[in-house]
Amino acid sequence: MSKSNRRTFFKTAAAGTAFSFVPRYVLGGRGFVPPSETVNIAIIGSGGQGIENMKALLEEPDARIIAIADPNEESDYSAYYYKGTAGRIPALKLVQEASSKNNQESRRCSEYIDFRVMLEKEKAIDAVLVATPDHVHAVAVMAALQSGKHVYCEKPLCHSIYEARKVVETAHNAKVATQMGNQGHSGEGIRLTCEWIWDGAIGPIREVHAWADASRWGKLTERPTETPPVPSGLNWDLWLGPAAYRPYHPTYAPVAWRDWWDFGSGVIGDFACHHLDPAFWALKLGYPTSVEAVVCDRREELVPMGSLIYFEFPGRGEMPPVKLTWYEGGLKPPTPEELEPGRTLGRDGHGILFIGDKGKIVCGGWGGTPRLIPETAMKAYKLPAKSLPRTKEHHREWLDACKGGPASSANFDAIGKMVEVVLMGVIAMRVGEKLSWDTASQRFTGNAKANDLVHPPYREGWSL
Repeated sequence: MSKSNRRTFFKTAAAGTAFSFVPRYVLGGRGFVPPSETVNIAIIGSGGQGIENMKALLEEPDARIIAIADPNEESDYSAYYYKGTAGRIPALKLVQEASSKNNQESRRCSEYIDFRVMLEKEKAIDAVLVATPDHVHAVAVMAALQSGKHVYCEKPLCHSIYEARKVVETAHNAKVATQMGNQGHSGEGIRLTCEWIWDGAIGPIREVHAWADASRWGKLTERPTETPPVPSGLNWDLWLGPAAYRPYHPTYAPVAWRDWWDFGSGVIGDFACHHLDPAFWALKLGYPTSVEAVVCDRREELVPMGSLIYFEFPGRGEMPPVKLTWYEGGLKPPTPEELEPGRTLGRDGHGILFIGDKGKIVCGGWGGTPRLIPETAMKAYKLPAKSLPRTKEHHREWLDACKGGPASSANFDAIGKMVEVVLMGVIAMRVGEKLSWDTASQRFTGNAKANDLVHPPYREGWSL
């Protein structure tokens, strides 16, 4: 039976017949989840972050990973924060280990090199999680949406402004459950930040600073000229996907792809959807009127070692205009005079600072817990009542939405404009000029190079 037919059957039967319902755990064992309540998930991209997402999903009793697609069989990630290996082989092993741990029968989990083949063949897929390099996000997400699947996609959702707009529009019309992988959006910290700002804790806010203590992965300054052989188990042509062809080199894959504009979105693409999230939600930010970047070591193909990016936003209702500054590569805002000696700004080199007419709020990165500074202001502040709905866990929020629950708070409609603004910052870094954004035409005013980057071309054979 289809899900809709199954629901209709039980409603009709219940209207005319008395049923004695037996608890599920009596029939199927404690913790048993019947197939009708299980979300069958396919993974597109089983690199480091794909593995991390899989670990979270496998903790949920109603999530079942039934297929994995990745052009890479296995690679060593031990030099990076993921540790260990990643790819199709480690991903399949992870699924089987989870089955053994939970005393379940060995789960059928199919593997594919090409996600398009997987989506065509695996008819039982309910939902798809995309954790590829940035340049493949949009084509994979669109393929899943056009197949009627619920979709979770890692940040920054897309690789270009055009892609972001088309993906959000398609997801909205498809009426499926969507979520971006900015995990802090489901946490307590970002909700407290919003509630305190809306309560007027620091008055009207005209200035925001956010930073990420990260830089380029690799040491190269130009495209490599050597052409080593493609590792066994890697389909290089499929890994490139819609990007222009270039010979394989280990500086591109498996991890350092984020250093290259053709594949990644730099540090801002990696972290801004986490760290700017509280500002977009609390201050109801839309499109900026202008964006300008100051970078060190600008290269045509490589992301810079460090950057300052200035966004200017117009007023929104009763909220005044806002100047937002993004820092990366070890750059940070000046230490506020209200911050006591011995205290750090943000956490672990990441954070966001709100400057209001009546005070300042500082948070850790990833939607971390807010604090008024100085500490005397925090102690004197009477906390407002909690007004925003709370969630359990980021992946849990998406799974509940897949099963007909409320939309995830980080659904594509909710985060789409923030993604576009982050990608405007990327364009400003690449162009090196102050850019003015025309919301009506959805283009930059009088800058052909910037507008070319709004909708870059795909390699032949790839499209949305």
